Amino acid sequence: MKKHVFIIGSRGLPAKYGGFETFVEELVKHQNNKNIKYHVACQSENSDKGQPGEHFDYLGADCFVIKVPNIGPARVIAYDILAINAALRYCKKEGIEAPIFYILGNTIGGLIGHYATKIHRYGGKLLVNPDGLEWKRTKWPAPVRRYLKHAEQKMVQHADLIISDNDGIKSYLTDEYGKVNSEVIAYGTEQFDSDLTESKTLVKYKVSDYYLIVGRFVPENNYETLIRAFMKSPTRRDLVIVTNHEGNAYFEDLRAKTHFDKDQRIKFVGTVYDQNELRYIREKAFAYLHGHEVGGTNPGLLEAMWSTPVNVVLGVHFNRTTAGDAVIYFDKDNLLTTLSAVEKLTKDERHVLQRKARQLIEEKYTWSHICDQYEMLFSRY
Repeated sequence: MKKHVFIIGSRGLPAKYGGFETFVEELVKHQNNKNIKYHVACQSENSDKGQPGEHFDYLGADCFVIKVPNIGPARVIAYDILAINAALRYCKKEGIEAPIFYILGNTIGGLIGHYATKIHRYGGKLLVNPDGLEWKRTKWPAPVRRYLKHAEQKMVQHADLIISDNDGIKSYLTDEYGKVNSEVIAYGTEQFDSDLTESKTLVKYKVSDYYLIVGRFVPENNYETLIRAFMKSPTRRDLVIVTNHEGNAYFEDLRAKTHFDKDQRIKFVGTVYDQNELRYIREKAFAYLHGHEVGGTNPGLLEAMWSTPVNVVLGVHFNRTTAGDAVIYFDKDNLLTTLSAVEKLTKDERHVLQRKARQLIEEKYTWSHICDQYEMLFSRY
């Protein structure tokens, strides 16, 4: 019997963003098991291939377009609800038995009990990827964070299986909620090098020897810790920061706290959307600094492990279970000492770290490996 897998929670296909959208695109792109049929919900404003209510084919996946009302923050919950209901109607119309619903993220968790009952009524299974610990992100106001924590609890309670992308997430869920039916399947990354000979961004800011930070401009990525330690460092190298800082209130707050604008080595260069250029910038960096402390297997860390010889990473559980012994770890109070040690690394020591990182990527984080794991999982359900 053909396995029908309905994927709910990404913006849809073709992928135009990172995160879940990239995962879904890679999942359908690397499909080997033709006994699996993927059905992917797509937000109408992100789809140029179909109108609301329509279906279109993308790399063999059945994509169905959902129009979501503009109702503010609750819009993401409405999207999941509308997508689940549309998928259930499609199951009824097409006579699909025992569908698998794979929900990406915990957003709908507060209401999931009702929809879990509907899915089970069709003989279906509810699988959930909780992503990172979204309720810990300081960008959300307190009421939203309380809801997201409640949603996480309800997802764990009603899901037939939780798929964590990191051992740290699985351990957290077990510690928080007791025995949880959970498996770990990581996120993936590409393994190729840039074909550029220079970067427009590096030329514009006149940098050639630099440390690098890439990531969303939010406090839980520890920009203040990274910048303060770097400012105390005697290194003559620059610090290139690729992030969405323009128009962000956190940028002004950080400048007031650290006075980084008085340190000419620190270069906020904005976002770099060209993935080939961003890969080149990673490759040419002296070292990558990763201060993320909320989440599971971070895609940016995987990309850095492939492209950047030396990666200096905040030693929280999520990062340690991702990177093993292929990076250099720091604690928030010893980064300056760590940077001094990085400056003294020999060429051979840098080579060993890069070899370990690339070997780990090839063993655990290729998309073909990740997608094979998913196909085996879906085939069991």
